Amino acid sequence: MAAVPAGVSLANSPRHNRLSRCLFTSQGRANSVVKFRALQLRLNAVAAESSTGLCVVLAGGGSGGHIFPALAIADEIRNVRPDARLVFLGTSTGMERNVIPSAGYGFVPVPKVRLSRPFLSPLNLLFPFRLLHSVAASTAILSRLRPQVVVGTGAYVSAPVCFAAIISGIKLVIQEQNCFPGISNRALAPYAEKIFLAFNACIKYFPKEKCVVCGNPRRLSGGKGDEVRKKEAVLHFFPKSDDLAMDERAHVVLVLGGSTGANALNHAFMEFCYEMLMEHKNSFIIWQTGEEWFEEVKRSHKAHPRLLIIPFLEEMELAYTAADLVVTRAGAMTCTEILTTGKPSILIPSPTATDDHQTKNAYAMADLAGSIVLTEDELNSSSLQTAINSVLGDDKLMEEMSDKARRAARPHAASYIAESILSLLD
Repeated sequence: MAAVPAGVSLANSPRHNRLSRCLFTSQGRANSVVKFRALQLRLNAVAAESSTGLCVVLAGGGSGGHIFPALAIADEIRNVRPDARLVFLGTSTGMERNVIPSAGYGFVPVPKVRLSRPFLSPLNLLFPFRLLHSVAASTAILSRLRPQVVVGTGAYVSAPVCFAAIISGIKLVIQEQNCFPGISNRALAPYAEKIFLAFNACIKYFPKEKCVVCGNPRRLSGGKGDEVRKKEAVLHFFPKSDDLAMDERAHVVLVLGGSTGANALNHAFMEFCYEMLMEHKNSFIIWQTGEEWFEEVKRSHKAHPRLLIIPFLEEMELAYTAADLVVTRAGAMTCTEILTTGKPSILIPSPTATDDHQTKNAYAMADLAGSIVLTEDELNSSSLQTAINSVLGDDKLMEEMSDKARRAARPHAASYIAESILSLLD
């Protein structure tokens, strides 16, 4: 090979380009081989736990609203059948890849496939091929695991797994958290043995004879929320406010800006937060801002003994115990928490939620629990402040809202669903 003269670069030479393509292609193939071998090892480990006995596969991911109901069902199945093998299938990029193993369950990734909005988007041209690829991969995984039943809790990741179950002749059940079902569950419904619903309003979208309205399965965190009284919970968050926390007239407003941040809600509340503390001398505020808003809110609000600003609440059950009023979005699991804990609520549904399902959830909550609904078109600092004052200033209304929420709650949804699934296998 001829020597390269000093000062001459090969960066744009044909020889360099060929070499670069070769290296990158080899590296890409090597990475694919490594990933494939890692998947094989993980699948072998999960499959080797028990080649006989009960195996249940659960599919759902992308967000906590799909993951945590699946975990609640798995926990209850494990309580009834400790010998059962419980395996979750999800994507390698969703939050399920970390949450599921941390909860002590086996996790196997499947190829990600997602339908873009709007439906006529050019990005969807390859969707059928990606779906077929994911279904084929899921079918291969199910053939190794040999489950007796597959449980789908929605989101796009559940569709290929559940279609693979149908193709493989494995029993399928699905669980829908919202008032309006997602596209995956609507597509899977004709093939499901049972369809577990959180709200009566959802029955009309499914074959009625398959539906069971039992509420959303709620996972018990093992926290202290159910073990302490309200006053103790308030003192947990405001330990320097002993005297006021013990006052029967003290009110705690729990504002949930979302795990990442609900922009309109946070912005509206930020404008009158201090005014509210000045107006209500016996009030406390626990404000989960979300990570994106935390620094801005912290900078603009000086420390106050009755204000707790936090990016994410780890002790959510304790926060609900302390709260007298919850101001939040209208996600399915948040609505379930409000019903279970019997809390008055002001709901601001996200207008960007898929199929506008949060708006449907919010108005269902208005009927069930007397929740006050503010759409984002109606939301500003004035309307939110008025809504909060109208609830905090009316003890009778607060009591009525609490009673309605508790009566509408279905706290044993997880155990009911688990028992129903196991009964299908008898």
